[in-house]
Amino acid sequence: MGGAARGGGGGGGGSCPAELCRLLLLGLCCWVAGAAAVRGSDNGDTLPESIPSAPGTLPHFMQEPDDAYIIKSNPIALRCKAMPAMQIFFKCNGEWVHQNEHVSEESMDESTGLKVREVFINVTRQQVEDFHGPEDYWCQCVAWSHLGTSKSRKASVRIAYLRKNFEQDPQGREVPIEGMIVLHCRPPEGVPAAEVEWLKNEEPIDSQLDENIDTRADHNLIIRQARLSDSGNYTCMAANIVAKRRSLSATVIVYVNGGWSSWTEWSACNVRCGRGWQKRSRTCTNPAPLNGGAFCEGMSVQKITCTSLCPVDGSWEVWSEWSVCSPECEHLRIRECTAPPPRNGGKFCEGLSQESENCTDGLCIQDKKPLHEIKPQSIENASDIALYSGLGAAVIAVAVLVVGVTLYRRSQSDYGVDVIDSSALTGGFQTFNFKTVRQGNSLLLNSSMQPDLTVSRTYSGPICLQDPLDKELMTESSLFNPLSDIKVKVQSSFMVSLGVSERAEYHSKTHSGTFPHGNTRGFNTIHPRNKTPYIQNLSSLPTRTELRTTGVFGHLGGRLVMPNTGVSLLIPHGAIPEENSWEIYMSINQGEASLQPDGSEVLLSPEVTCGPSDMVVTTPFALTIPHCADVSSEHWNIHLKKRTQQGKWEEVMSVEDESTSCYCLLDPFACHVLLDSFGTYALAGEPITDCAVKQLKVAVFGCMSCNSLDYNLRVYCVDNTPCAFQEVVSDERHQGGQLLEEPKLLHFKGNTFSLQISVLDIPPFLWRIKPFTACQEVPFSRVWCSNRQPLHCAFSLERYTPTTTQLSCKICIRQLKGHEQILQVQTSILESERETITFFAQEDNTFPAQTGPKAFKIPYSIRQRICATFDTPSAKGKDWQMLAQKNSINRNLSYFATQSSPSAVILNLWEARHQHDGDLDSLACALEEIGRTHTKLSNIPETQLEEPDFGYSRQNGL
Repeated sequence: MGGAARGGGGGGGGSCPAELCRLLLLGLCCWVAGAAAVRGSDNGDTLPESIPSAPGTLPHFMQEPDDAYIIKSNPIALRCKAMPAMQIFFKCNGEWVHQNEHVSEESMDESTGLKVREVFINVTRQQVEDFHGPEDYWCQCVAWSHLGTSKSRKASVRIAYLRKNFEQDPQGREVPIEGMIVLHCRPPEGVPAAEVEWLKNEEPIDSQLDENIDTRADHNLIIRQARLSDSGNYTCMAANIVAKRRSLSATVIVYVNGGWSSWTEWSACNVRCGRGWQKRSRTCTNPAPLNGGAFCEGMSVQKITCTSLCPVDGSWEVWSEWSVCSPECEHLRIRECTAPPPRNGGKFCEGLSQESENCTDGLCIQDKKPLHEIKPQSIENASDIALYSGLGAAVIAVAVLVVGVTLYRRSQSDYGVDVIDSSALTGGFQTFNFKTVRQGNSLLLNSSMQPDLTVSRTYSGPICLQDPLDKELMTESSLFNPLSDIKVKVQSSFMVSLGVSERAEYHSKTHSGTFPHGNTRGFNTIHPRNKTPYIQNLSSLPTRTELRTTGVFGHLGGRLVMPNTGVSLLIPHGAIPEENSWEIYMSINQGEASLQPDGSEVLLSPEVTCGPSDMVVTTPFALTIPHCADVSSEHWNIHLKKRTQQGKWEEVMSVEDESTSCYCLLDPFACHVLLDSFGTYALAGEPITDCAVKQLKVAVFGCMSCNSLDYNLRVYCVDNTPCAFQEVVSDERHQGGQLLEEPKLLHFKGNTFSLQISVLDIPPFLWRIKPFTACQEVPFSRVWCSNRQPLHCAFSLERYTPTTTQLSCKICIRQLKGHEQILQVQTSILESERETITFFAQEDNTFPAQTGPKAFKIPYSIRQRICATFDTPSAKGKDWQMLAQKNSINRNLSYFATQSSPSAVILNLWEARHQHDGDLDSLACALEEIGRTHTKLSNIPETQLEEPDFGYSRQNGL
């Protein structure tokens, strides 16, 4: 090392032979001689012996050279400072810098008394430009002490510059109010990289003061919701240590489309009488159009015809005839105002409606007065006479009636005697006796039996204790009639004789509702060997802990699928750097869920793990997770959660949130998530109302064959996710089970009502079910918060004879005050005669791992053209935002704006959603609607779909 210093410094000191330097003693002498030569070559003077040294200390750098940039033609200085140091030299690009180019200063540290040396050199622009190597121009310091040498860090020297032209200038936009504004800016190439600042009307924009503005995404300016105040001229300013550059200004206009105000009330008809018109109006002021916004479409005034009825004055009819002369010696006549009657506000007839006059020409008078003004005495006398006459007539009528009744009764009595005498000779009236003796009715069961008074029955809550032998007494309608407050309480010596006195009260805590009933058979009709009740409660199945699949992926990307689980992982093209490859794995936790939801939350999906966790991707990958929530109505608040390295779960985001870190797209049966990091993810939901619905899949399994008289039916209720049902299928295969009916969906509401499972329509005299086992009830909490463990209940049936080989019955699964499903079981006990029902209607036979172009539905060359077309901003809005909207992506668009290629991420999401159908026609139609293409992608030959490069896009304009 000492010899190198001497040679590099060009000092002219002595040199050691290489073979002698291997010897420790000679090497030490050589190092001392070289150090003395270096000291002498520095300034020609020998350092005084009074300067102390530290033989046991290596040089320590107090200052190391820093990275530097050469601006224009100005040289830069690199400095080093070390203690203790006898000498310091620079080494640039692996070669020693000449001693004459060093400027050295020497001092003493007052606290330690050690020698401190500081050295600097100048590096010119010419030196850097003349250097051609695999890396930047670099220099480092080497310092010597008595013990040895120390090296400083390498400092790079680069020529600073900043190009004049921007790689992409911002483009002007016209956006509606509350729309999203994205202005793209790619600064000029420069060293060091230019910092970007946005100006609005020549004033700097501070995104920290306005949450609506984001300038962090690749130098782009994002305004999430445009306001009128956001209109203006925007300029992108790029600057580094060399210069500042301004982009072209982009004019942003936030416009407001006009909106109609409410219609005014209809005006009065413009004419008072006859046919006219009336109108109403509205104004384009809600809001008024601004900044070139569209004026309201439609009419501002509406007119309709109207008819005002003209008033008709009333007119008198002709007088009627005079009436007969009254006792008052008057007669009268009348007339009506009906020729015509007054209408529509017309005047009523004027004058009197009746007239009266004396009808005796004044002869009917008394005491010089008209008869009607005198109270005559003769009239009073006439009234008394009439009263007495009426009373006499009434007395005579009563007397006649009494005589008539007496004569009638006498005649009837004589006739009755004759009849009795005649009947005595012919047998009397026995054949006409209508009082019959009530006999036993064969249509009434046990009509002659006295009721068993030792059995008392009280009812409260739902009950389902049907005996299958009573099917002939139970109609389908009677099974589902409501029973108010029913409970079965069995007492007396009868239950003691059955050996179930400890279960004297058989009921469960349930909510009021309806349930099948109608069993009228007495308890004393139960067969002796079935007296012991047997109920197998619901239980959880033993499960495997994990499903796992792996694949090796590179720069071309690919797809990793877990068959028949609904879980898949899409690695986009370019997400993994070139010349790199990773073994990516994906697994599903099938054991007890580690996610314990908080409060009212429930787990809606399996726990999916993808990795390795330390893998870094440059483009978001798409993870598809199935769920069991019914998202047709907005009754859920669904969250994406991730498990930390400490095993705890934390919320990533709500699926309705606006976030730039990840993206969730919720479909009816699955959730597609765009992520940047691997890990363990799951979906949890918090019900907002009692109308929140979990989708359950219900299925019934039976044994493959039956060698005894007993036969078991196993009914499962699992979350409606393919992986949950596959777990049940796998366990049934190990137990030798067979699916007896196609599974069905049950909509289970969060209304706290329990689930009931019952067996109906068991063929009488062929099969029987043990007492008290025809119905089983599951509490609400166990179904709602099942924690992904499959629930099942078993029903034990028994054949009367081994010759019975066919079983036909119904399984009723229903939620009280909720949805109901019927599973029709019709199967053979003999395995050879059994009809096989597939576990999955359409099994996923896709290979677990697909890599390269075959894994994607959209050919790579067409994908490139779509991205190049839609990533470019357009003043009319025909860009990636329109592409997103046409593919039913209408929310959280700010996430895509932060990506380097928003269109590529949107297409990745399309690939994840359409991995099974690959509906290229729908994508082509979306592109046609935007006006970017006029052909269908589905016409591509299969050979072209398998190749990354083909001529279809060139021929068809994509």
